[in-house]
Parts: sequence; structure tokens; C-alpha cells
Amino acid sequence: SSVGWWAPSCLLPMGAEIARQSGGGLLRPSRKHPSPSAPLHAMRAPLAISVLLCGLLASLRPVHGGESALVNEDVRRSIDLGTHLAKITAELTLANGGPSATSSFLLALEPSLENHLAYIGVTLKNNDEEESSLNLEETVVRGQSGRFFNVRLASSLAAGAKVKLAIETTFTHVLRPFPTHIAQAEKQYVVFEGSHYFYSPYPTKSQTTRVKLASKNIESYTKLGNPSKSEDSIDYGPFKDIAAYSQDTLRLHYENNSPFLAIVSMTRLIEVSHWGNIAVEETIDLKHCGAVLKGPFSRYDYQRQPDSGISSVKSFKTILPAAAQDVYYRDDIGNISTSHLVVLDDSVEMEVRPRFPLFGGWKTHYVIGYNLPSYEYLYNFGDQYALKMRFMDHVFDDQVIDDLTVKLILPEGARNIHLDTPYRIDRQADELHYTYLDTFGRPVITAHKSNLVEQHIQDIVIHYTFNKVLMLQEPLLVVGAFYILFFTVIIYVRLDFSITKDPAAEARMKVASITEQVLTLVNKRLGLYRHFEEAVNKYKQSRDIGTLNSGRKTLETEHRGLSSDIASLQSKLKAEGSDLAEKVAEIQKLDCQVKDLALKASQEAERLVAGKVKKDAYIENDKHLSSKRQDLVSRIDTILDTL
Repeated sequence: SSVGWWAPSCLLPMGAEIARQSGGGLLRPSRKHPSPSAPLHAMRAPLAISVLLCGLLASLRPVHGGESALVNEDVRRSIDLGTHLAKITAELTLANGGPSATSSFLLALEPSLENHLAYIGVTLKNNDEEESSLNLEETVVRGQSGRFFNVRLASSLAAGAKVKLAIETTFTHVLRPFPTHIAQAEKQYVVFEGSHYFYSPYPTKSQTTRVKLASKNIESYTKLGNPSKSEDSIDYGPFKDIAAYSQDTLRLHYENNSPFLAIVSMTRLIEVSHWGNIAVEETIDLKHCGAVLKGPFSRYDYQRQPDSGISSVKSFKTILPAAAQDVYYRDDIGNISTSHLVVLDDSVEMEVRPRFPLFGGWKTHYVIGYNLPSYEYLYNFGDQYALKMRFMDHVFDDQVIDDLTVKLILPEGARNIHLDTPYRIDRQADELHYTYLDTFGRPVITAHKSNLVEQHIQDIVIHYTFNKVLMLQEPLLVVGAFYILFFTVIIYVRLDFSITKDPAAEARMKVASITEQVLTLVNKRLGLYRHFEEAVNKYKQSRDIGTLNSGRKTLETEHRGLSSDIASLQSKLKAEGSDLAEKVAEIQKLDCQVKDLALKASQEAERLVAGKVKKDAYIENDKHLSSKRQDLVSRIDTILDTL
């Protein structure tokens, strides 16, 4: 669709410049930083200001109607009132009847609708059926009411030449419910008031108007020129030789049960992360702007009768980006489970079903959020980044957003931020947002705009500079935090912060240290028996007496050393006056028995290999010795547990 003008701006501030972008003429204030060489140009400042003032006055000078010889030769106007919006399109042939060429023409809006304008666009139709958008600039016409736009042609229109144009306008909140209050079982009727004639600063030779309604039930309509009615449409005209600025009230009262939904307030939060994710969250306040429900609401009648609450809204479809994932839909109560999500090839379709049907005057509040992969929207060249995302998304068909606030949270350290927008927005003062592991805050770009429709679903581009080294900031913060924590614990455990010494505490700590050494030595000594048992098993298989002797020698040598160390620690415990010395002595006695049983088991193995004892007798004796040895080890383990 063609892109045109959205925001009114009749006057420009001092130092403003006209910024023409693809899609429309946008007025944007210029913000120029002072140059270091400004003193060298001090003599040129008065001249520059004079030139600037002349340009401003030229762009805003009042235009007198009737000065141009342009004529609307043929106008075919279509008014679509099938929804809660008024979509008016006009296809016209503009002829230059003057002696000289012209490069622009005036476009006017009728006074009764000018305050409800949401979108206006002008398209030039070429001979080869190609279309191109034209730029618009708002201007004023002295002595005439309404809003006027100066439209620049792609090329000058020569004297006697003609050009075909298509003008598209969308108006919001122009359909008034009448009656304003209806019962649940009643149908909704609305009133539209406009003009029969195409409101223009130029005379019109011939004009026709077709009005498309939402239903064939029409209470009343104006009958200028004996219009023809067929089903849900009314044709007016043709009207001949209409003077400039002609108006005649067009009034229609008809049935319209379309969903009169309007987003009263919407906050769109976009949080960008260079770690691969873009989080989007939309907080929406929705209102049904149709006829207010009169009387009580009956859930029984609503479900039983199909035409009960025919103008109410049960659900609507929201279109999310194709890459949307982790979608959630909730309100102040919690998650709303009545929604449905369908993943398509080019989008994600979400059926939003509020907790209750919306009747006229009813409101609801909800939050929709999802995640997007950043590689589809974020581009960079070195430290230069560009984020390209939609300023708004599709919430429901024929949507109207009365008030929209978009907040873009960029990564911490982003600077030199610049916005490219397809239409004028109100950028507010930047803020800072703090979240996990942030130090000096993330920049927040806040933009605001009112009265938006589907034509405003376009991309904005945010340019900024970001040093990639800053991506290491958060991991280093985590590492540093753990390092400080562990270092603090080490210092706290190893240092004594008490003012006076506690002999009893020191004695307990010393006994605990000795006991820990005893436990280590006893467990190591018990391990010797396991190794010796493995050596005996190898001897029985290989019949190599050297293997057995080596294992016995290792047991004797290491057992002697460990027993000596344990005895030394036992003496220290006894010197400290601890009763644990007696338990250590008991362990020593039990260990001697375990050793004797281990040696006896090796002797039985020698007798088996030498053939001095039968295998059955050996197995029985070995089982008996193992049982006694296991019992002794269990008793030792019990004492160790008490230690």
C-alpha cells in the first residue's frame, strides 16, 4: 500500500528542516551540534538565518484557493463502511488547464473528518499500470476550513496534460453507535456523516460515489441525486460541474455488527541482547467502542442463542513474526489457557480469547510476549549495529491503536543511537534500565505515537555503536563475584578472629586433627588386607609361591609402619586426656586378630596348592575364616563411625 502522511504539523520550529523519506514527506526538527569552527562562520550566521526563515515562510505561506487552473475531470470515490473504520478512496483524473506547467497540487480533507484522520496516501498511476507513491507536506489555505496537503508530482504536469491519481484515506472513530445503548439480544446500528462531494480546492467536472456498508439493513440515508441502492451498497451520482470546496452532508444510518475494537493504550517493549535473543512484550488495554450493553449479561442466552450479543467480540487473531517462540499470553490473574497458537510458514497465528466476551463499553487488559532470534533482525559491520524491526505488529484485523508507546532496550554500552522511521514519531527523553549484572544501565529509547492503523505496520531502523569487548563484562562479573566469595570464605576459615584464646577449643581442634589422621591410617591399613587377599587368589591360580611371599612381605612391612603411626597418635590422644585413646586401643586389638586371620587364610591356601587338604575342606575353612574376618572389620568400622 502507498505510504503517505500520518502526523499533523502546521508550523515548524526555528531551525527545522524538511526531511523527505521514501513513503512520504515527513517534517523533522534538525538537531545540529556546534562545530569547532563556528567562530570562523560568525559573519555568515545572519545570512544563514535569513535564508532559513525565507525557506520556512515559503513552505508555510498561505495558498489562495482558485489561483490554480487545475481541474478534477473525473472522480470515482469509494467509501467503505463495512468495519468500524471509514476507508475512503478516490481515483481521479487531474488536468492542467492553465498556460504553464505545475509540479504540485493541493489535497483537501473535509472539515467534518479532518480530526479523525489516521492515514493518507497518494499514488500516481502511470500508463503502464505501474504505481508510485507521492510525497505530501501539510500546508494551510487562507479563508478555507479543513486540512490541506501539498502533493509533489514525480514530474511537472504540462499545460493541457492529465494525470491519474489514487488517494487513500483512513479515518477512525467516525462511526457513532445509534442508539448508544442496546440490550444483549439487539443489533447494533451506527451513523456516518460525511460529504456527498469530493472535497477539493479545484472544480470537479464529473463525480460518482459508491458507499459500501456492513449489511443490507439500512434505516435511513440521504437521497441527493436519486441514488441507487443494491443489497449493501449505495451509488451516488454522477454529479456534474461541482464547484471548488463544495460540501453537502451525507448521512447513513445502518446496521453494523462488526467488532468495534480499539486499543486504548499499548506499550511495546523490545529488549535486545547480543547473546542471540530479542525479547518482545506487548501490554494492551482493549476496549469495545460500540453501543454500550444495556441491562444484565446472560451467559445462558449468550451460549444458547447464536444471535445473542451479535456485536460482541469472543476472540480475535493476532499475527506474530514467523520466528516467534516461547509465546505467552496472560493478564493480572495469570496465564490465559483459552488461547490457541498455529505455526504457519510465514507467520505465527495466535487466537486471543479473553476471559469474557467484550460488549460495548467493556474493557480488558492482557500481556503477550515472545522471543525472537537476533540474527534475523540485528545486523552489524564491525562495531556499527542496525536493528530493523516493526514499530508495531498486527494485533487484530482493521486495528486501531489510540495510543502507542514503544520502548527499545539496547545492550549496556550502546552509544551514538539514531532512529530511521518511515513516519513521524514523538521520541521522548532516553532512559536507563537496570537488570541482571548491569553496572551503568542499558539505554532505553522511548517513542510515542497516536491514532495508528494497519498502514503503520512498517519497519524502523535503530543504528548504534557497540564495542564487542563489553560482551565479556557480564561473564567477568560472574567470575569475579565467585572469586571474591571463595577468597572471603578461605580467609574466614583459616584466620582466628577471636580476641582471647580458648584452650578448650584448641584442645578440641587438636584432638579432631589427630582423630582424622587415625581414621586415614586405619582405612589405609584395612586396604592392605584387601590387596593381600588378591595376592592369595593369584597364588591359587598361578601356583607361583613368589607371588604369595611378595604379598606377605608387603603386608608385614606396610602393616608394621601403619600400626606404629597409629600407636603414636594413640599416645598423643592419651596425652590430651581424650577418651578416644581407649577406642583407638580397641581398634589395634581387633586389627591384630584380622591380621592373624589373613595370614592363616594364606597358610590354608598353601596347603591346598600343595595337596595337603582337599578342596571341599579348604572351601569350608576359608568361608569360616572370611566370616570371622568380616565380623572383625565390621566392629572396626563401627568404632570408626563413633570417632
